[in-house]
Amino acid sequence: MAMTQDVNPTRMELIKTKERITLAVKGHKLLKQKRDALILEFFKILKKAQDLRGQLAVKVAQGYHSLALAETYHNIQELSKVSLDLHKDIDADIEVRNVMGVKIPSITAEVESRHFLSLPSYSVAATSAKIDAAVEDFNEILQMTMKLAETETAMKRLILEIEKTKRRVNALEFVLLPRLEDQKKLISFRLEEMERDSFVSLKTIKRKLEKQKKEANAKKG
Repeated sequence: MAMTQDVNPTRMELIKTKERITLAVKGHKLLKQKRDALILEFFKILKKAQDLRGQLAVKVAQGYHSLALAETYHNIQELSKVSLDLHKDIDADIEVRNVMGVKIPSITAEVESRHFLSLPSYSVAATSAKIDAAVEDFNEILQMTMKLAETETAMKRLILEIEKTKRRVNALEFVLLPRLEDQKKLISFRLEEMERDSFVSLKTIKRKLEKQKKEANAKKG
């Protein structure tokens, strides 16, 4: 029985050990519930991330197609000028929700609505709707990329917490609980052994007293 030998074999120590076992069992159960809830949340976000990746791939292909069409109507200098002049401010609002102790970011971003025709360097006669279509496509790509970044961050945080929780569950299940159970058995064994020794000692003392009493009675007789 793998146990430390400095355990006090007392009734109080046995009670304390049983209380530790009860507490460890409850903690083990709660940690398993947390682990399962985190895994469930991870797969929900994983599905969302997979969908977003697929949508983003389609949108990126559409964006480059729109850009290629714009290049057939405008030369590279015109497109470069639009790209450089069309500076837009992004207002990002980040909220945090708590999932079983894990902080999951939620990003809401608003891109400044600024039509390229409002630029002083361009006029209606000199441009086409092809540029506008490309700009709109890449605005959507930006929004989808930020949303994907949100889900990827959430997944990384959940994975770290799942691994940490699994280690704690395993430590309780395979280290602490077996050790406490062994400690309880050892204390119980020692207490029973001490009780047997005490019983034998009492019987021995009783026999000696009875013998002495008989000898004393024999001398009187």
